[in-house]
Amino acid sequence: MGESTSSGWNWDKLTYGPPDVEFARFLSRRSVVYSTKGIVSCTQPLASAAGIEVLNKGGNAADAAVACAAALNMTEPSCTGIGGDAFCLFYNAKDKTVKGMNASGHAPAALSVEYLRSRGVTGNAIPLTDINSVTVPGAAGGWVDATAHFGKLPLAENLAPAIKLAEEGVPVSELHANAWKRSENLIKNASPDAHAMLLNGRAPMAGEIMRFPDLAQTFREVAEKGKDGFYKGRVAEEIVKLVKAKGGVMELEDLAKHETTMVEPISYTYGGEDGVTVYECPPNGGGITALLALGILDQMQELGKIPNVLTMPHNSPEYLHALVEALRLAFADSRYYVADPEFEHVPVKELLSKPYLRTRAELFDAAKQNPTIKHGYPANSSDTVYLSVTDQWGNACSYIQSNYAGFGTGAIPHGCGFTLQNRGANFVLEKGHPNELKGGKRPYHTIIPAMALRGKELFLCYGVMGGFMQPQGHVQVLLNALRGYTMQAAMDAPRFCISSGSPDSGVKGRGDVGDVNSDVYFEEGIPDETVEALKGMGHDARRVAGFGRGMLGRGQIIQRLTDKTSGRLVWAAGSDQRGDGQAIGQY
Repeated sequence: MGESTSSGWNWDKLTYGPPDVEFARFLSRRSVVYSTKGIVSCTQPLASAAGIEVLNKGGNAADAAVACAAALNMTEPSCTGIGGDAFCLFYNAKDKTVKGMNASGHAPAALSVEYLRSRGVTGNAIPLTDINSVTVPGAAGGWVDATAHFGKLPLAENLAPAIKLAEEGVPVSELHANAWKRSENLIKNASPDAHAMLLNGRAPMAGEIMRFPDLAQTFREVAEKGKDGFYKGRVAEEIVKLVKAKGGVMELEDLAKHETTMVEPISYTYGGEDGVTVYECPPNGGGITALLALGILDQMQELGKIPNVLTMPHNSPEYLHALVEALRLAFADSRYYVADPEFEHVPVKELLSKPYLRTRAELFDAAKQNPTIKHGYPANSSDTVYLSVTDQWGNACSYIQSNYAGFGTGAIPHGCGFTLQNRGANFVLEKGHPNELKGGKRPYHTIIPAMALRGKELFLCYGVMGGFMQPQGHVQVLLNALRGYTMQAAMDAPRFCISSGSPDSGVKGRGDVGDVNSDVYFEEGIPDETVEALKGMGHDARRVAGFGRGMLGRGQIIQRLTDKTSGRLVWAAGSDQRGDGQAIGQY
């Protein structure tokens, strides 16, 4: 992947990509959005507009990302909220560096496996509806710290559009209305304040207006007092009161001592020294899964097991087989080793080393699926919203935020207007496991923002949401972009998803013994004969269509380009057609 395959404008195909290789172009249903200033791309147009409003006030990509993330509390509460967690990556155009933020919360200090067993929890995970799956919400602290560390404007300016939306109300979008309806009973049964997330006692329908007066007040307190407006005082007291009323052990001290962690991203350069460097947040986030898969694909090529992935026919049986197996191998390691680094050593360097990646690639059989993939031994010595924002100065913010499963627990603290997450369901209730539940520990996190650079220059600011689909989406979308697909086409092209093995799915793959699922779902658009060929290779290949396509994730992407005539910066953005959102350019 040297200079001969570097990206450049191909005027015949109207795509950016390798100019010396002919690639089949995927015809997207949408056009790319371009801007010479900033772009906001997210799952809801009104939230994108909130980000543009902040850019127009002089804010940068981080400011707009916070504005957008806050606005999504009203436009898509089935996936996100101030009661959840957040992560972000920020590219600083001045010094050409990528910095990270981990705004995920810890389990209550008094929570233990023994306590859960005493309450009748018998499985290997905390049930999604159990109030003890609530970890300290990190999103509010993330908004404060993203603004302080990366932004230009005061926090109150960044939250102002969201407060306005909450007070005036927003019409509910189509796909989101369907998700809301599915969670109606969860919300009704979770707490006495269910009315804050219902319209006249039911889930709102598409086009109906929802107001969030309680949430507006919570946002005002954060805007005025910063972290103290959420982690101390009224809001913190109501969170603890609700959790304790339902059998939890969270204390005010758990909230008061919460801190966001500013982190150095981890990375892997795909395609050799002249390739594309992909950045992810380090553990306890699961972004290393995407890096492992890319490293394994590189080693498959070096071993001669497959040709250059970018020359293989797109979504052919051979191409999909290689990607699926690389990701299965990657998940086997990440689901076992990824944990809170404050409690457990996570062998990131060893996992991403060339010798170890080669040992994993050697397990690949080009003719058939490996039926027994387990984690290796490198150390011998969802629901979610994702948004991508760029600005006129060349900065970029890759931001992701989640309640985990839909509305999370569905439980709403009195007078606060948001549901509490259930991220603690990702702990493992097994003695000695790296991700074993311990008081004060952060669980394995599925939400992962991504960036890709060529050298020190930003190439892509992107992400794909949806639980354990996220690293799978990162790999598939990146390879689409490297093939020369437009940004919108890179998002829209049919995808696959290896079954998540989530705590409520009843399938293996949670990482307890390193087992990985073999069932893989393929989206409509991938030919029947391809799916049949994969079945012949041993894959439990299944079809997914309609609303079921939600498991393939919804993504956003922005690419940095340079106009060849004027030399000016141009942003090119796409927003996944599987969602309700869109990309909006600043002018």
